[in-house]
Amino acid sequence: MGVELAPGLVVPDDELVYDYIRSPGPGGQNVNKVASAVQLRYNAGASVLLDEWTRSRLATLAGRRLTKDGWIVLTAHRLRTQEGNRRDAEGRLAELILTARERPKPRRATRPTRGSKERRLEGKKQRTETKDNRRRPGID
Repeated sequence: MGVELAPGLVVPDDELVYDYIRSPGPGGQNVNKVASAVQLRYNAGASVLLDEWTRSRLATLAGRRLTKDGWIVLTAHRLRTQEGNRRDAEGRLAELILTARERPKPRRATRPTRGSKERRLEGKKQRTETKDNRRRPGID
């Protein structure tokens, strides 16, 4: 079935690889016997779901979770069960991809208003006066 990002938008199963490892998190006596942590690998470099812009933005957002081969590796071990950690990793992957698909609003350069410049200078004058009043008299 894959990971559903949004209605009608699904990451196919063949682009995902699940590895189950021992968890450093909670689990009591079971933690040394059961591989409940999930390592989810997503092949972002070869994904048919992503366009070039989204792929490059995803690489930036993934940071050190991105390997040189173009795989995104997410490790989930917050929960005690393998299924819970699997859902957690899938949710984090979906959130990462949806964030990468959003186009950031372009920043428009603005100039400070006249009033803000005057307020800044007035604040500087007050601060200077305060510090001058702390000095001993006759130190000029």
